[in-house]
Amino acid sequence: MTDKTSHTETPQTNAPQDEAQPHEAATQAAHHETEEGHTEAGSAEERIAALEEKLAEMEDRWKRSEADNQNLRSRHKREIEDTRHYAVQKFARDVVEAAENLRRGLSALPEHKDGEDALITRLREGFEGTERSFLSILERHGITKLDPTHEPFDANLHQAMQEQEVDHLPPNHVVQAWTPTWMLKDRLLKPAMVIVSNASSTGQAPKKD
Repeated sequence: MTDKTSHTETPQTNAPQDEAQPHEAATQAAHHETEEGHTEAGSAEERIAALEEKLAEMEDRWKRSEADNQNLRSRHKREIEDTRHYAVQKFARDVVEAAENLRRGLSALPEHKDGEDALITRLREGFEGTERSFLSILERHGITKLDPTHEPFDANLHQAMQEQEVDHLPPNHVVQAWTPTWMLKDRLLKPAMVIVSNASSTGQAPKKD
């Protein structure tokens, strides 16, 4: 009989390799978690930066809107004030015409002199009192008169009626004012009618007080 010899094969073990696999897996997992952490951190920073940019944009829009609203309110306030101050401009021109007629009536009276008729004296005093009261009322409503006599001629405020050669004023000065300059607040209401020194005038400009 032939003896059968049984050979028992000892299986080869990969213990070292099997032991290395959990360590490698843990390393890979840690690396993956680190990458995810960086990605999440980067994404959060980007979101914060985007929000900050959006906030800055909204703040800029709000400031611009506030500035526009303030300009609109200021313009509206000026328009209301202008309307209130100058709505009576046409009426004011008629009123100053009455004031000028009163002055013409006073100028038509003879100059005061000793021994004059008492009626003339009372008449003059009555006109003068009425004129003072009338001008005071006009001033309370922003209507004022300016005497341009001996002032430099200003085409914005004066209307030249004629020119005259004089020796007490330089050229282009008001020699005589037939009517005053009338103002409503800071706006010209009515220009003064004046006589202006011509180019041949040889005087000196008056000194200011």
